[in-house]
Amino acid sequence: MSLDNHEIYSEMENGKESKKSSGAGIVAKIVTSILLLSIGFAVGNIYKVSTSPTESKISTNGIISTVSTNAPATIVNKGDALSIKEVADMNEDSIVEIEIEVQGKSFFYGNYTTTGSGSGIIISSDGYILTNNHVIKSAKKIKVRLHDGTEYDAKVIGSDSKTDVGVIKIDANNLKPVTIGDSKKLSVGDTAVVIGNPLGQLGGTVTDGIISALEREMNIEGKKMNLIQTNAAINPGNSGGGLFNSNGELVGIVVAKSSGLDVEGLGFAIPINDVTSIINDILKLGYVSGRPYLGVSLADSKQVESESTGNSIFDYFYGINGGTVTTTSYGAYVKEVFKGSAAEEAGIQSGDKIISIDDEMCNSSDDVTSAIAEHSIGDQVKIVIVRDNKMKTVTATLKEYTKSEEKEEKES
Repeated sequence: MSLDNHEIYSEMENGKESKKSSGAGIVAKIVTSILLLSIGFAVGNIYKVSTSPTESKISTNGIISTVSTNAPATIVNKGDALSIKEVADMNEDSIVEIEIEVQGKSFFYGNYTTTGSGSGIIISSDGYILTNNHVIKSAKKIKVRLHDGTEYDAKVIGSDSKTDVGVIKIDANNLKPVTIGDSKKLSVGDTAVVIGNPLGQLGGTVTDGIISALEREMNIEGKKMNLIQTNAAINPGNSGGGLFNSNGELVGIVVAKSSGLDVEGLGFAIPINDVTSIINDILKLGYVSGRPYLGVSLADSKQVESESTGNSIFDYFYGINGGTVTTTSYGAYVKEVFKGSAAEEAGIQSGDKIISIDDEMCNSSDDVTSAIAEHSIGDQVKIVIVRDNKMKTVTATLKEYTKSEEKEEKES
């Protein structure tokens, strides 16, 4: 039975108070109460959303900043989740394609140029772009292509091999930066959306999945990293692209996928909260402050010795004078010692081969870099080197890296 307001009003005005009218009055009161409660809850929810603190933002000078909040991670308004299309529409103009050129030298072919590709994330309207260090390291030329096809030359602002993040800059304005999210609020099973440039020629590709795991410890290029795992499709070229949550906020920087004939659905991203301070340092200083630095550029033993058939070629590639190349599968050769560095003060020379640090064997240049990264500025480290086929132990007091130091592809 349904009673409209007109029927209720008419009976009451005529003084015909009956069970029907009395029942109608009760129903009306109940309906009114429910409506008032519903409006109250709605207003309360609107107020809570509108007054809740912003977790992170991009300030006008392009620096990423995080606003502290005491709001527990469990308070999440799932009703605000966007569709995959909405997340893609929100961020398609904030993801760029990156192409690089790297110059090399070969005994058989002389100087040559190779190319590579990756993805990037616009973090300021005036052209600062976030990507992976491994995408831009050693690049002699960097080109950025926006979603609308416009191309720009880019320059490196700074990078960090330990966390595998880097920042480049293009001369452009009125760009659309991403909204920075809070990776600590992610839960396993949450929606994950990846946007990037797979295969280096499919810019703007959107894939989706879920957050498969959090704080997954992985060894990438000799460095241990705690990463977000997702089953969203990731391929070569996606590195440096964005991992977004269901609100369209950036929560991770795509860094790698597990490869193999039977491996599918294993992609990884750097949690954005883990690198906010790193990005800020790069934007403000051009380098990451507080990092210990030995002051050498390195080349892996396998690389050096596979390209060397005698002293002349060895000298040609690495400027090492005299001595006989001893073929071993471990250690890292010193290509260059930077002026005023801890290595120079310790007596390390170009052509030395570092085989251990603090009695831990070093199998590669990555091992050397990782060993140094585990120390602090001012620490003294014991380094065993091989020079003229003789072992020698030196002690280096680590210094802080500054932008005045010259950087190379492999450095420590």
